[in-house]
Amino acid sequence: MSASTPGRQPSRQGPGRRSLTPLLAVTGAALVFTILLLLVRLQWRPLESIDHGAAARINGLVSGHPALVSVVKAVTWLGSDGVLWTVTGVSAALLAYRRRWRLVFYLLVTAAGALVMDPILKSLVGRLRPVVAHPLAHGTGNSFPSGHSLGSIVCYGAVLLVFLPATRGRWRTAFTAALVTLVALIGISRILLGVHYLSDVLGGWTLGITWLGFTAFAFELTRRAEGQPVTHRARIAAGLVVAWVLILGIIVGFGELVVKDGKGNWLGDTTIPRWFAAHRTPLGNQWSGYISVACATRGILIVAITACAAFLIFTRHWRPVVFLAVVMFGELGAFLISERIVKRPRPYVPHLDHHLPTSAYPSGHMAATCCLYIAIAILGLGHARGWWRWLFLVPAIVMPILIAVSRMYRGEHHPTDIAGSLIFAALWLTAATLLIKPNEQPPRREPRVAGGKLRSLAGRAVSRTPDGAAAR
Repeated sequence: MSASTPGRQPSRQGPGRRSLTPLLAVTGAALVFTILLLLVRLQWRPLESIDHGAAARINGLVSGHPALVSVVKAVTWLGSDGVLWTVTGVSAALLAYRRRWRLVFYLLVTAAGALVMDPILKSLVGRLRPVVAHPLAHGTGNSFPSGHSLGSIVCYGAVLLVFLPATRGRWRTAFTAALVTLVALIGISRILLGVHYLSDVLGGWTLGITWLGFTAFAFELTRRAEGQPVTHRARIAAGLVVAWVLILGIIVGFGELVVKDGKGNWLGDTTIPRWFAAHRTPLGNQWSGYISVACATRGILIVAITACAAFLIFTRHWRPVVFLAVVMFGELGAFLISERIVKRPRPYVPHLDHHLPTSAYPSGHMAATCCLYIAIAILGLGHARGWWRWLFLVPAIVMPILIAVSRMYRGEHHPTDIAGSLIFAALWLTAATLLIKPNEQPPRREPRVAGGKLRSLAGRAVSRTPDGAAAR
């Protein structure tokens, strides 16, 4: 017994020590990115002074050397969307040929996250690109963070994480050094060309490291280590973040498609609000107001807190409360970001609600109502027993219908605003349910055995000979 104990200790402690370094790196990168984001958004003068001064000086040094400019443009081309997606596609094809579908999924999800975060963050921050004396290149969109820096570190970093285990010796070192150098040169090239500030590139790198860390943790959710399921809370949280970012991209993309490219009467966006406005009645105005108030922020908050307290008392576990909190905070964040980016005007009909602080897409009332009452139904069906548990489906079906009709009746939303909220609720509830497993019962603790009896049983098991006779 004593000889085997030291042999088991390194196996338990070694993985923990190895996993600490990546976790610290991701945490540090997330912290640096958050600080940069705040400073850039607040236009902190010392940072602005450093960025503008560096951009002007670097532009003056590079602009007079055409050969150097050509080399820099060639390097920055390696971080363009076309090249990055080609690298990702070829890598995914090689993995698919080897039937490594899990790694294919990881590559595609990681690359898609960078594609989502770059335009969303640029739109939210709204930082203008540098203005230099001798422009060497032209960049589209806003400046923070650098899309080339973010995309290159995510794409080439994911390729490195996937293929590095297959390399050995000097090839492993060379492979790592080549990709790290390439990512660094791509970021530097954006500064040399005068299309990004230094903080833009640093923001892209730190956000890319953070995203790689989240996707790596989330990726572990689908793995089985030595036949045991991986249930680490950090990996579940990372999976939720990854799912939320991708779903946010879908919702924002749908809204942009409807607003910018949807010139027709999508789902009756023009005719349905006008029909409701033409058929209003005093009673309809009154009841639609009651429903809207019940599904507004205060009403949703009261029902959510009540539901959390009820499930905590009934189940005596925090998992249902965590599930409801994650669903509702995820909905709130996605709504605020989506409406800020899409900025869709309300329907061109008389409005019964005035001075609303947000835009039309998506419907916040609809998204919150669907997420809350369907989440309660999921918990109720999973924890309650008997026929009455099916009654949880009634508000989960009735309340979304009532609020959808109410918001269109009052002239506050188009049908596609409602559709966007339905899409978000369906995807987000599915992701949260699969990852959190709110109805899963915690393992029961085995009753403790008296110390003497336990030692006696262990001693008998050890003292048995192979033929089953007791050894003396």
